[in-house]
Amino acid sequence: MRDMISAIIVAAGKGTRMGANVDKLWLQVAGRPVIAHTWKQFNDAACIDEIIVVVREGMSGDFSELAVRHGFAKSFRLVNGGAERQDSVWNGLAALSPAAEMVAIQDAARPCTTADLIEATIRAARQSGAAVAAQPVADTLKQSEDGQTIARTVDRSKLWSVQTPQTFRVEVIRRAITAARAQGLKLTDDTAACELIGQPVQLVRSASPNPKVTVPGDLPFVESLLRSAA
Repeated sequence: MRDMISAIIVAAGKGTRMGANVDKLWLQVAGRPVIAHTWKQFNDAACIDEIIVVVREGMSGDFSELAVRHGFAKSFRLVNGGAERQDSVWNGLAALSPAAEMVAIQDAARPCTTADLIEATIRAARQSGAAVAAQPVADTLKQSEDGQTIARTVDRSKLWSVQTPQTFRVEVIRRAITAARAQGLKLTDDTAACELIGQPVQLVRSASPNPKVTVPGDLPFVESLLRSAA
């Protein structure tokens, strides 16, 4: 019998870069809201046993209706988020089933994550304790001291762009975030908490695009990916 594996979908952010009064998670793309695509990926992934969706206070009813509308049958719980992403993840961890041994933490605004990638991060985290979906940086990178002119070119050969899922043994990520909280740190990336306690994090290369919806210009690309995968 395999380990129980949970997923935490972090859906409590405000997404301010999308524009005022726009909740990017509820924007329609390829026939359904962004969050519905993300939730479906984990609902349909055979390796995931339960889903915790961390939502803004007062939004539980909307998410419950979404689950019914789209037929999400896998066991799930809705949990209120916190002031910062790290606090929302902490609340999600507190809601895991006691039997959960592995957890995949996912950005709600990353709707193209495949089951193969989810499974790959789980396999890697089972071996090393922590793993993250990532891709090597392809663009030429420049450093600027004043935000107006180039100071130098940055060597990109050792640089990776990290994504989600970020997957961990439950005891590892709890210990890591506990350490960050004890030091009063507010980290926007869960693997940074692992770095804090010296926990190695294995890179898992994304074989296909796994973009996050951040600004309006992201939507056409995401829609094309979702429609091609349907």
